[in-house]
Amino acid sequence: MSENTDIRKAEKVAIVLFNLGGPDSLNSVQSFLFNLFYDPAIIKLPNPLRFLIAKLISFIRAEKAKAIYALIGNKSPILEETILQKKALADLLSQKITTKFEIFISMRHWHPRAYTVIDQIKQYQPQEIILLPLYPQFSTTTTGSAINEFRNLINKSEINKEVPIKTICCYSSESDYIKAHLILIKQAIAAIKDDAKFRILFSAHSLPVKIINEGDPYQWQIEQTVKQIIAEINIKDLDYRISYQSKVGPVEWLKPTTEDEIKNAGIENKSLIVVPIAFVSEHVETLVELDIEYGNIANLYQIQYIRIATLRISELFINSLANIIQRFINNNVNDICSSSSLTKICPDKFVKCPCNVQT
Repeated sequence: MSENTDIRKAEKVAIVLFNLGGPDSLNSVQSFLFNLFYDPAIIKLPNPLRFLIAKLISFIRAEKAKAIYALIGNKSPILEETILQKKALADLLSQKITTKFEIFISMRHWHPRAYTVIDQIKQYQPQEIILLPLYPQFSTTTTGSAINEFRNLINKSEINKEVPIKTICCYSSESDYIKAHLILIKQAIAAIKDDAKFRILFSAHSLPVKIINEGDPYQWQIEQTVKQIIAEINIKDLDYRISYQSKVGPVEWLKPTTEDEIKNAGIENKSLIVVPIAFVSEHVETLVELDIEYGNIANLYQIQYIRIATLRISELFINSLANIIQRFINNNVNDICSSSSLTKICPDKFVKCPCNVQT
């Protein structure tokens, strides 16, 4: 990390929102799946083996995936969701800062791809670039993958190499992010039927255990987010659990699974409040997996099942993103990568944490 107290505050900033992306039609499902599984952060094998495996998996899974997307309008809503978040963030930032800025959307596995966004940034000619993932908790498979692709491509681009890049790697403990969840959870608790025993189930996208064992801080950050939310709810002996969904393939994944926890709640005759804790926009994992597939399991056990909405354009959530951007614009360090608090929050054992700040 280099620091220069004589750095002039940037007058023109490019803000890049990172998200996963999703197919925009049934015809693009197989290509999207190929991009997903060809990602070296997902399939950690050299080429040509990774290419061949990605081709095989995308071919095998295409028809099943098409049937799933057919349930939600034949495409992923994630780009439309991200555009709404971009607009809400731009509107709020324009009230908070005087710095000229432009917000760009970069999807990792579908359009708009990073190479297109970098061309747009080149035309914009910013004095500073800020990278903001729409993944609150860091993982090498999501934020890490997006950052690495973007930086590799920008290094090969004609953008001035002197333009500093500031990266927000996570905001799992950001105050308004926590409060945004808190409001929705309290509303759900109030909607539980009188005298019903209930459990809050925080469902996050799963990861292979091997990735966690290699030093990925994702699971730890999920636990920290939940710990803070539970402390704010402040209900004695509150029944809650963390679970993981959306595993793919035969390797060992994080447990317990959300599906198993829903069955356990059914056996115990407990109402469920399900919080999609790692998702900030609606997409196939929430609209199909949580709402339809897991909702059907809850119906079989005849238990009340409340799935809390993702934060989307919640006022508090957007305010948390705006505050983070403002913090990073005002920070006087070039090429910083840190949590939203401008510090490293992960214990040293998580060697995949990308922070380059001093702890």
